[in-house]
Amino acid sequence: MNIKFSKYQGAGNDFILIDHRMSPLKNIDNELVAQLCHRRFGIGADGLMFLLDHEDYDFEMVYYNADGKPGSMCGNGGRCIVAFAKHLGVFDNETNFLAVDGPHYAKITAEGNWVELQMIDVEQVEQDGEAFVLNTGSPHYVAQVENLASLDVFNQGKAIRNNETYQANGINVNFVEPKPDRLFVRTFERGVEDETYACGTGVTAVAMAMAKHQQQIGKVETPIEVLGGKLQVNFNYDGQKFTDVFLCGPAEKVFDGELDV
Repeated sequence: MNIKFSKYQGAGNDFILIDHRMSPLKNIDNELVAQLCHRRFGIGADGLMFLLDHEDYDFEMVYYNADGKPGSMCGNGGRCIVAFAKHLGVFDNETNFLAVDGPHYAKITAEGNWVELQMIDVEQVEQDGEAFVLNTGSPHYVAQVENLASLDVFNQGKAIRNNETYQANGINVNFVEPKPDRLFVRTFERGVEDETYACGTGVTAVAMAMAKHQQQIGKVETPIEVLGGKLQVNFNYDGQKFTDVFLCGPAEKVFDGELDV
């Protein structure tokens, strides 16, 4: 059968998107998902998403990691599926959709390449030594470092992700270096099992961890630099809880294609 798909990227975080509302593909084959995401034997992506109908929301987002397994919330994936849904005519400029971590609101510019996605509120932030651990829809470990550009993110991130504390459920590992006007962030993602060019829930976790560390109270707007470009995280912080959390950045279509499966 032929399955139409689109490939999108948000700050270098890339995804395969399939409109599953009328798709003949009825059963999700995890091995097929992994093959499609493979960068040598497939299309190549950090994850794959299906857009489904939902009676209470504009659409539902179902996300799979590059290893073929169902994933937790993906922030940049959420922004990309919003751009995809707008392209399909599902909504105009504002939408409410359902993801694995609950409902999300998003808005998109008229040009269709800048998406502001509301993330979940966060109250619980723990520490592991000097690092911070929190869940922004996906679990994240945040460590502040120096000379991040030359850091061995793959091996250091893999070691933390697979240590005795986190190996059972896995964790995404973020390294952050504060700059005068932004935070520079690099992330090792579970499910991809490699460094990615960007991680939306990751930069959200980093912005929160640094706001807590620096006691930035009130409305906080944090510019972020990642390997794939620029993002921004905005929220309100009262010293205990992060609310009105928005992950903002570009979401652009790379190409359309058809799968013969």
